[in-house]
Amino acid sequence: MTPAAVLFDAGNTLVFLDYVRLAGTIGDALGLPLTAEGVERHAGAAARAMEQGRLTDRERGTVFLLTLFELAGVPPDRTEDLKAALLEMHQRAHLWGAIRPGTAESLARLRAGGIRLAVISNSDGRAAAALEAGGLLDQFEFVIDSGEVGVEKPDPRIFRIALERMGIDPAEALYVGDLYEVDAVGARAAGVDVVLLDPLGEHAGRDVKTVRSLVELADELLAARVV
Repeated sequence: MTPAAVLFDAGNTLVFLDYVRLAGTIGDALGLPLTAEGVERHAGAAARAMEQGRLTDRERGTVFLLTLFELAGVPPDRTEDLKAALLEMHQRAHLWGAIRPGTAESLARLRAGGIRLAVISNSDGRAAAALEAGGLLDQFEFVIDSGEVGVEKPDPRIFRIALERMGIDPAEALYVGDLYEVDAVGARAAGVDVVLLDPLGEHAGRDVKTVRSLVELADELLAARVV
């Protein structure tokens, strides 16, 4: 059954780390020869590291970024310098600000097909701003930001806030995220079906449906609606 509404995570689902800006700025700050490709290739391992244990969203973000750069070649004795450089960057502009090809078009296709769209994101109050910077904000009815509502995934209450605002039952919604322990566990606790965006096959073997891209997701949902 095609859902009446699709609820999206923001970071690493709609907006992504700007690896070119990140590698260039951190490389210059630390005096290291970092490249976007050299940093991004470790994203899967960094994502797995931040799913270990019960962490807050801020803690998960810190683990992800520190692991990412450690694997890319930042030595352990430069960790404090790395933290300071990342904080300065994030204060100037949200680190998650890059948009993958086909994202805007896929969202527009879903809306044109009669599917309602909204966002539920663990963020610091700037999820809407990041989406607006990427030209995506007007595709959504609203954005639920954990930094604004005071509860974060995987707590099912943040999903219920969105469902109540839309006036729909959990069975009518689909959640699209990228982290099993945060997105899949949280959505299921709220009674919402879930799909994980998994371009590298990091979730292979887990009990969750995955798609390689939002283009693939839109194709599947709209094909099901036609049938």
